[in-house]
Order: sequence, then structure tokens, then C-alpha cells
Amino acid sequence: MAAFEFFTGVPSRLVPDNLKTGVDKPDLYDPKINKAYAELAAHYDTLVDPARARKPKDKPRVERPMQYVRDSFWAGRQFASLAAMQAEAIRWCREVAGTRHSRALEGAQPAAVFEAVERSALIPLPVNGFQLATWSTGKVAVDCHVKVGKALYSVPWRLIGAQVHARSCGDLVQIVHEGEVVATHVAHRSGRATDFEHYPPEKIAFHMRNPTWCRRVAAEIGPSCVGVIAAFMAVNAISRLRSAQGVLALRKEFDDARLEAACARAAEVGDPSYRTIKGILAAGTEHGDEPATSSPPATAPAFLRGPAQFDADNASA
Repeated sequence: MAAFEFFTGVPSRLVPDNLKTGVDKPDLYDPKINKAYAELAAHYDTLVDPARARKPKDKPRVERPMQYVRDSFWAGRQFASLAAMQAEAIRWCREVAGTRHSRALEGAQPAAVFEAVERSALIPLPVNGFQLATWSTGKVAVDCHVKVGKALYSVPWRLIGAQVHARSCGDLVQIVHEGEVVATHVAHRSGRATDFEHYPPEKIAFHMRNPTWCRRVAAEIGPSCVGVIAAFMAVNAISRLRSAQGVLALRKEFDDARLEAACARAAEVGDPSYRTIKGILAAGTEHGDEPATSSPPATAPAFLRGPAQFDADNASA
């Protein structure tokens, strides 16, 4: 990229060696280019055409000047900083290397040949600069997350078990599957980044029904239900969240008045749990000892009948 900026243009064809940072898999007919290098080529609209393996004559014009650079620029020099070295390298290219008389050019100066012949053949630089990205590969785990560096990023649940590529560039991480970006996250150094929409529908519903949601819905039902939910949320709310969700989900089967009465009944007998509240509603005893018109199931949970009914059963035995 620095060379493109120096020459203010891009050659139409790049001939790199088969190093891993440029070529993942050498092949005479279809070489596999490194993803980051391929992105660079696409950004600058140039062709990457790796040299053939074990064919040193494919790139002698690139390798031969390295000896000259080593002997003329590096030999006997010391630099106080990287910035100082880079500034001196630019001056040396323009005032020394570019003005020498090169035998490879029949005694012509490289800078003069470049201005007369080569500059017009270069592709203009794009308006925006290129941002180098880092690529990695990972497998989507059963929790819908893939590891990138030390952080975990969520991926749509349909890709569980699939191999995906992660592109990290600046403060963004993109997850790519079969050439398509399937997830985008803000980069994290560690921890977990989760988009709940990546979860299956049933998991989304669970995560959206948080403690705040539970308290709000309980207030719509009545004070006894609010008390039951508050008891769930009082200690270790996250681990007891499922119980609170279960109580509120009983609205699908029973009206709010019956659910409110069942919560009050469960609190009265000292066991305001999901199992007890559901059993009271199933038996129809939320308003007292007498069951509703529908008979209770054969295997009714505890506290379906009041103390008076138990005393009557014992007296008749």
C-alpha cells in the first residue's frame, strides 16, 4: 500500500511469491489467494498472479534490486526511529535510486523511465484508503456463538455446527458464511456479544421476558401475583426467572381473576411456587376447599385441598 501511494497508482498485475501472507495454496491454474490479500486486490482493482513454484525467472526484476537496496541504503546506516527511517527511505528513492544509471535499462535513469513510460499505465488510486482486515475460521457452537480471538460472537442458530469465517477490521467483526455476511458485531477484546435475534424463536421469548417484564405483567394480574413474582425476584432472580415466567404463562390457560386467586391461595398455605399455583388452578380450589365443576386429575399435586377437607377425611377413616 505504501508503494502504491509512492507511485500514485497501481499496476494492473501483481506477481508475488507464494508466501503464506499472500497465497494460501499455490497452484499453476487456480491458486488460492489469502483473503486479506484478495481484499486488497479487489479494493485496488488489480490482479494477483503468483509466480510459479520453483520458477525463479518469473520474478527476477523484483528480487535482483534487493541486493542494491541492501548495499546502498542499509549498509552503514543507523536510524533513531521508524519515522526517521521511512523519511530517509523516500529521500533515497527519489534522489539516489531513481537517478542512478541502471544497466537493466541500458543506462537510463529509473525515475525518467517511470515518468515517460510506466506512470500512464498505472491504475488510479481509489478515493478511499484500504483498511487491512484480519481473518479467522471457527465453528459455531450449540449456544449460537463462535470464538474470535478471546471473545464470543453470536451467529444465526441455523448455522450451528457450521464452519464460518470471521473478518475483524477496526472496531467491527463480521461473520461470513459461504461468501455472505450473516452477523455483524462491535469488536470486543473478551467476553460475549449476543444478538438475541440469532437465537431460535423459543429462546428469544425466554430472553426477552426478563425480571422487569415479569413485574410489569404481574401488576396487570393483581397484588397477590405481584407478591409471588417479587418473592421469586428477591433472591437470585436470574436462576428463578423461569419459575416466574411459568406462573405468568398460566394466563394462556386461566383468566387473570383465577390466577390472582391461586397466587393468594398458594401464599396462604405457605408455598407460593409454580407447581403449587398450577395445581390449585387445575383442581379449581383457588377460592376455597370446594373444587370447581371439573374434577381434579388423579395425580393432583400438593395443596389442592384445604386443611378442613383433610380433617374430614381423617375422621371418616
